[in-house]
Amino acid sequence: MRRKLKSKRIILPDEQYGSPLVAKFINAIMMGGKKNVARRVVYGAFDEMKKEDAKVDPLSIFETALKNVGPNMEVRSRRVGGANYQVPREVRPDRRQALAMRWIIASAKSKKGIPMKKKLAMELLAASAGEGEAVKKRENIHKMAEANRAFAHFAW
Repeated sequence: MRRKLKSKRIILPDEQYGSPLVAKFINAIMMGGKKNVARRVVYGAFDEMKKEDAKVDPLSIFETALKNVGPNMEVRSRRVGGANYQVPREVRPDRRQALAMRWIIASAKSKKGIPMKKKLAMELLAASAGEGEAVKKRENIHKMAEANRAFAHFAW
């Protein structure tokens, strides 16, 4: 018998940009319940992007970056007859968004010696241009899915 589906929590939009996507990103950056620190980092990164080019809209850059980083396909491990196969699967939209946020944050954190807001701004600008570590991660995932296309018939 299947269990009851869990209801999705509604995330309220953030106060500065009025976007639930930015609020979700702040929650993803937050560590140890320190939401104000996470807000300062995200809003600081958006201000850095504005500083670099006054006519750019940080919200549109952020949305473009998420769109460029989110994977369309991924591989999931599936055990069939004693062997494990990497089966390519399509990624659900909510998971695509979560993975994109996770990869952008991880690639920003991997840079050393720069304040987090600057690292995040650099990574968001690079991702919106189709470059950077997070976009490379997406390309690697797509290559793996393409390489294992022969096992697509094992998809469940």
